[in-house]
Amino acid sequence: METTGPKGGGLADDRHLLGRTSTAERVADILRTRIAEGYFPPGERLSEEAIGKALGVSRNTLREAFRLLTHERLLVHELNRGVFVRVLAVQDVDDIYRTRHLVERAVVQGLGEPPYPLEGLAAAVEVGEHSAGDRDWRGVSTANIHFHRELVALAGSPRTDELMRSVLAELRLAFHVVADLRALHQPYLVRNREILDALRRGEPTEAERLLADYLDDSRARLVEAYAHAVPGGTRDGAAGPGA
Repeated sequence: METTGPKGGGLADDRHLLGRTSTAERVADILRTRIAEGYFPPGERLSEEAIGKALGVSRNTLREAFRLLTHERLLVHELNRGVFVRVLAVQDVDDIYRTRHLVERAVVQGLGEPPYPLEGLAAAVEVGEHSAGDRDWRGVSTANIHFHRELVALAGSPRTDELMRSVLAELRLAFHVVADLRALHQPYLVRNREILDALRRGEPTEAERLLADYLDDSRARLVEAYAHAVPGGTRDGAAGPGA
């Protein structure tokens, strides 16, 4: 397995994130981020030897990290085959959006009085628009994920942040198997800015309405695209044939 990503950033570049004490949680956080960014695509087998060498961690630490990510539904262990990045079923995509509705809308509804700290949200919007100008649709996808992470971060809740990191990483698994990323993500650039602008005006009720419509449309579009890419998905979220 290659340990250099599609844009050249090798996994070994992340070793400094481990600090002096290489814990399974920190390894899991690195791998979670890499899965979300598409470094490890759905269906890919993860090599203990290659990843352990790149990060400089023991096999036991890495296996514990794999166990944590399996619990988060990002990985799946197949007997006598190894550990793979999950391939989602269509039902998984529906469930992810139900969770997003519950969490993201609740965050906006609970914002309280303006002004709000919108710097991170604004930066994500600008990166997405810049990526679209460069026709970097994977970059647009990443910026969109960051937009929703920053939106949830407005709640100031580490527990909610942790939940959404896992949910959005799992969602990214669906994005990676859809061929036309432009068609999937471009329509939401304007809608992200509309949500940002409503929050800048101090109108959380309007922002919540825009967000609800956004999530409904996004779910419908992604389910349709995903069903064509992976007909029926896989019932158990396994890696699927040919992985």
